[in-house]
Formats: sequence, C-alpha cells, structure tokens
Amino acid sequence: MNPLDKRKLGKTGVEVTQLGFGSAPLGELFVRLDEATAAATLKAAWDAGIRYYDTAPYYGRGLSEIRCGRFLDPKPRSEFVLSTKVGRWFFPPAKPDQFEFGSWAGGLRFDHVHDYSYDGIMRSYEQSQMRLGMNRIDLLLIHDLDFWFHLTDAKVSAHLSQLFTSGWRALDELRSHGLVRGVGAGINELGMMPRFLDMVPLDFFLVALRYTLMEQDVLKEEFPYCERAGVGVVVGGVFNSGITATGPAPGAKYNYLDATPEEIDRVTKIQAVCKAHGTPLAAAALQFPLAHPLVASIIPGAISPDQVRQNVAHCQHPIPAALWTDLKSRGLIAHDAPTPQ
Repeated sequence: MNPLDKRKLGKTGVEVTQLGFGSAPLGELFVRLDEATAAATLKAAWDAGIRYYDTAPYYGRGLSEIRCGRFLDPKPRSEFVLSTKVGRWFFPPAKPDQFEFGSWAGGLRFDHVHDYSYDGIMRSYEQSQMRLGMNRIDLLLIHDLDFWFHLTDAKVSAHLSQLFTSGWRALDELRSHGLVRGVGAGINELGMMPRFLDMVPLDFFLVALRYTLMEQDVLKEEFPYCERAGVGVVVGGVFNSGITATGPAPGAKYNYLDATPEEIDRVTKIQAVCKAHGTPLAAAALQFPLAHPLVASIIPGAISPDQVRQNVAHCQHPIPAALWTDLKSRGLIAHDAPTPQ
C-alpha cells in the first residue's frame, strides 16, 4: 500500500493522503513534548509526503494548533489539507497557579466551555484561525458532542438541540461561503453517527477508536448509514491509544485507559497471528481500516520523527491475504470486514 496516495473524502471534494497526521500528541496527551521534538516530528511527516494534518483546540488547550500552525505556515497552502474542530472556546483561568491539566500531561493553561451555538462555533473557529496563524481551514469538525464527555442523555440532547437550532447555521455559512471546504463530526462512540445524520447534512465523520483492528461494531449500522448518506470517514485512534502499536507490553493503553486482562489477551492473539505471517502488529493495525471503501484516511499520532517513519514503513509493509483469513477464522476481526487486497 502506498500511504501517500490520495482519496476523496466523502462529500467534501477534498483529497487527503491515505496516511495523515493526528496531532493530539503534540498537545501533550500522554507525555510532555519539547518544541524541538514537536517540530522535528512534523518535519518528518512532511518529508515523508504526508499532506493531511488534523488538530483541535482541545489538544493541549491550543498547544497542538500553535505547533501545527507554526510548522505549516511557510508551506505552500495548496499542498496540504488542514482540519480542526469546534465546540469549545477558551479563556484564562481565574487562578492560573492552581490550574489542573486533567487527563493531559501538559499543554497550555486555559479553561474552556462547551458551546455549540452560532456565536460559540464562530468564536471557536476564529480562535483556531489565530492560533494556527491561517485564514483558511479546509475541514471543520464538531468535536466531542457525545456521551464520552457529556455523560447523560439530557446534556447530549441539550447540546444537540443547541447545534441544530443555532450552531449549524454558523457551520453552513462557513461552508456555503467557501471559508471551509467540508463539515464533519468527531465521534468516539456508537450510536452518534445516525443521530447526527438524521439532524444535519454532514460531509464526513472522524471516527476515533471505533473502526480498528480491535473494534468493528460500526459495520453493523453506522457505516451502512454513512454509505447511504454519501458520507466519508477518517479513522482516528487507529492504535486504540497504543495497544496495537506496542502489543501486550507493560502499561499498554486501550482507549485512553490501562488495558484490561481481556484486552491484553485479545491483542496477544492478534499479534500471534501477525507474527505467524511475518507481519508487524502495527502494520496490520494501520492498513486494516483503509480497506473499507468509506475510509479516506487514517491519522495516527506520533511523538518523535522515528514514530512517523515507522508508521510510513508499516503502511508499506506487504501483508499476505492469509493473515486476514486467519484473523476472521479465529473470530479476532469481524467476518464481514473488508480487508486489504
């Protein structure tokens, strides 16, 4: 597989490299990252030919956008695709010396509010433009409007109502005026894609964690729903927070948490099949989602130039068809999952 080949993303008309760059780690998700390493990691992605970069205000509370914008600013604007997200805007904390980073290892000291109203989305979009130092963002995503962050149906429904009655007008204006080339939503869990598509005419989804070597439940209802709507998919969290990159190593993460014994057992079995066919586990994890016709790009993150180069090499690694047959026969991936040819 050539990771630098381009595919059209859903209804956007935008072409993205099959291998993109996910920049949550540049916001210091699990570990702190110095400026020189962050810049070198982005340079390695660019030098490898990666031309799709995804970021978000939430990644390090602006730090990821600043780092991406600083690196991409001198590059020819027509040569890369940039996506970021809306749904939060940021403000200085009342007590900076008592600021807590929460689940992030680092990042900037800013508080935020969730806001899916017209004014909130415009404010988020304009703040992103300033942090990125760019007057054009190609793709804009509604971020984290799900139970993962909002916990109860009452809160999710309230935010969806705010989006439908107010915020969508902002997104529609940005798209119809050519200020963004496509509008999508970032999804962390099952059940939200049909809910969004029944409400607003999205162009694509960024599906984090839910279509990977470890999970394929979206094949049952969500992806067929997207197919009928002509909506494309970008796959984020392709390593499920690391477990299919590291394998069953001590401290392995699965969906942002320490992996359970059951998850360790499952990835151990998958890794054994990969080894029997001379394939690195990470290579199978990266190439698997791209076999689905809806998927335009995968966007693994990286915290070093070597990790970027490894991702590229793993995407290029030849995988025998028998590996996928064995995974299906052992019930380790869905029997109806498309697999690379």
